[in-house]
Amino acid sequence: MIIIERMIQEIYPDKWAELELLDQKYNMVEARLGFPAKKRSRCISGRYSMNTLIIERQWESLAKMEAANEKGMMDPEYQALGMEGTSIIKSIHWELYMPMT
Repeated sequence: MIIIERMIQEIYPDKWAELELLDQKYNMVEARLGFPAKKRSRCISGRYSMNTLIIERQWESLAKMEAANEKGMMDPEYQALGMEGTSIIKSIHWELYMPMT
């Protein structure tokens, strides 16, 4: 069953340049851990503020998503990136979707 993961991040207003550098590091580590490619969008109108980043990924299954996240939780480099992000990302909210056929 395909799963769409949607991560909604509120970014501190003056931290967008730092976020880009952090995201480049995440891309390398996540690729190594088996995360699928992500799509990023910045909110310009709607429910969220302009300091909102939306990240979406498509997973082949919940099991693959769980396995990659478990690897991340055990990986020191991934954990360090999470700590680095605390001064850049104000809040994170996750949503999971199942595509309709």
